[in-house]
Amino acid sequence: MIQISVNRTISAPADIVFRAVADLPNLPQVSPDVVGIEMLSETTSGVGTRFRETRKMKNGKQMLTDLEVLEYRTDEHLRIVTDSHGTVWDTTFSVREVEGGAELQMVMDARPHKLVPKILNPLMKGMFRKGMLGHLEDVATWCEREAAADG
Repeated sequence: MIQISVNRTISAPADIVFRAVADLPNLPQVSPDVVGIEMLSETTSGVGTRFRETRKMKNGKQMLTDLEVLEYRTDEHLRIVTDSHGTVWDTTFSVREVEGGAELQMVMDARPHKLVPKILNPLMKGMFRKGMLGHLEDVATWCEREAAADG
């Protein structure tokens, strides 16, 4: 298993930051790499919510991933899990208020259960981290724009 943790302080209230990662139908507006969200459950928020994300990869191809929300604490904590490409990807977003805004922490555990990912995932850890940092930058940009619009 590999674990990667990244943090970003964002100049926006914690509720806006949480909404950026937890309002699943809105993810394409938050992150340009997410090109579509299809809800697979009747609920669109909270524990048990299932959705299919279409993400544009750096090579120009699109990847579909089915995900499920396993933990949800409003304005604080969101945990999303998927089993994709021989690995269980378990990602937690935590938000806490700090002076001048909020801190967003993203922790991803990658638990490979097939041979190739067991070999490749540790080698790709830097690439995964770079992608996570890019996602936090997208979230920060959206949140700070929303906070400015709220005045």
